[in-house]
Amino acid sequence: MADPKGFLTTPRELPKRRPVEVRILDWKEVYEPQDFAHLQKQAGRCMDCGIPFCHQGCPLGNLIPEWNDLIWRGDKGEAIARLHATNNFPEFTGRLCPAPCETACVVAINADAVTIKQVELRTIEEAFESGKVVPLPSDRLSGKTVAVIGSGPAGLAAAQQLTRAGHTVAVYERAEKIGGLMRYGIPEFKLEKSVLDRRIRQMEAEGTRFRAGVDVGRELTGHQLRSRYDAIVLAIGATQWRDLPIQGRDLFGIYQAMEYLPWGNMQALGEVDKQGINVAGKDVVILGGGDTGADCLGTAIRQGAASVTQLEIMPRPTLERPSSQPWPMYPMLFRVSSAHEELDNRVFSVSTQKFLDDGAGNVAGLELIETEFVNGKFLPIAGTERIMAAQAVFLAMGFTGPEKSELLTQLEIEFDERGNIKRDDDYQTSSEMVFACGDAGRGQSLIVWAIAEGRSAASAVDRYLTGHTQLPAPITPDVRPMMV
Repeated sequence: MADPKGFLTTPRELPKRRPVEVRILDWKEVYEPQDFAHLQKQAGRCMDCGIPFCHQGCPLGNLIPEWNDLIWRGDKGEAIARLHATNNFPEFTGRLCPAPCETACVVAINADAVTIKQVELRTIEEAFESGKVVPLPSDRLSGKTVAVIGSGPAGLAAAQQLTRAGHTVAVYERAEKIGGLMRYGIPEFKLEKSVLDRRIRQMEAEGTRFRAGVDVGRELTGHQLRSRYDAIVLAIGATQWRDLPIQGRDLFGIYQAMEYLPWGNMQALGEVDKQGINVAGKDVVILGGGDTGADCLGTAIRQGAASVTQLEIMPRPTLERPSSQPWPMYPMLFRVSSAHEELDNRVFSVSTQKFLDDGAGNVAGLELIETEFVNGKFLPIAGTERIMAAQAVFLAMGFTGPEKSELLTQLEIEFDERGNIKRDDDYQTSSEMVFACGDAGRGQSLIVWAIAEGRSAASAVDRYLTGHTQLPAPITPDVRPMMV
């Protein structure tokens, strides 16, 4: 194990965030650099316990105690090897995953969890800086071809695994650049796109081919895919957003979060002018209290909004783990993201009844009412109605499944009772040679689950193409996280 007394003598400590008044003036990531010696002390808090429940918390099966010990000992080379053995993209999960491994950490039973996520992130960053992340092309080609539709974390993970297995892989993306929601949905202050680009360069050097700006189903039909490739992997995500069909929904100034966030990212990178969705000087209201809502919050702050309020229909979570969500489950707690640290104006237990018109077809505000959660339903509380001014409203209420596109019709894809793509234990859909992974088959979930599914689907595709596989398969489609 690492430091035998580390969990007793060293308190949990994360790297400092840049001062709020400084970081809201740019789009760079919020954390300051961390000294490696400080990271080693944090890694030394790992107990290397007899039953490492952090493994249960991580669908990738990350070898967490092993690379904690290696970092504590200063063996950076072996640490990144052990980390890459289970995770293609630790630089993504180290920034974007909510770390269910930490809530399952044994130290967290009665103390603060090991900073697993930060050790993971710094391990991969140290590896990139020292040149230890290199292309790993296959030593021979199989002669088989695979089309991966979608370039989010599931699609990229499946593509990299299949390329390394010797197959010729082409990744199709309808957006102008590769990366899916990581590029267009995750703000620059959480994931600088240079981090994404350097991994794509590695994949290109390994042989993966990228086809951005192609609307598969229209520009390239399902029939054409079948004729060109030996297998197809659908990693199209769960991008069918949840709407709010109430009075005034058609007013100008009301947008879905995923209509807004791409503009913010392109603005941050200087890729568009100011004619996009810009909330400078406006009162902004965000419907939805999750990560997507927080992303809208941080983006609006950097655009210079006059005010930003985030609404949530659920009651305010507690600071302590609820008794209904015991360790090692992932608890619903009151959390403060970096965006909330910049401006926390959350309002809980409220529902929007209608949007108000300024008389010229623009949104001017919302009519709200307080709610109470009774027997699984949100009930309005009479007499609590009030008006909230807003010249811009963003809907960040989650997603309901994959878009029912022309491609899915052409491929004759069937759906399950939840509206997701139906697949068997080998990730194969109802359509021969077509596989599905990530949110498209699982439903809206975490990045770490997307990567795990991409790796597992790649293993299934490799076996389908060759009759055997040496690729690891972390999970099967019916596996569900220990989360509520």
